[in-house]
Amino acid sequence: MSYNVLLLPGDGIGPEVIEQAERVLNKAAEKFGFEVALERGDLGGIAIDNHGEPYPEVTQKQARAADAILLGAVGGPKWDTQPPGNRPERG
Repeated sequence: MSYNVLLLPGDGIGPEVIEQAERVLNKAAEKFGFEVALERGDLGGIAIDNHGEPYPEVTQKQARAADAILLGAVGGPKWDTQPPGNRPERG
């Protein structure tokens, strides 16, 4: 069996946590005999930096196509000046 997993590392410590979670997921797939297709997307502050909004359409499409989503942390002081409707947490 194969699973499509969307990794959304986000901001702050999120990328570090997702990196380790990815290692665990790959090891579990190897041990228990399933496959994972991993894709990365932008959500939160990094999405604001790359796309101008916290939950861009490209990430929405990736999420709809995924079997599962692994989300890191979002937000941080860098984006404190964003208007309320465009804060990282809105993603």
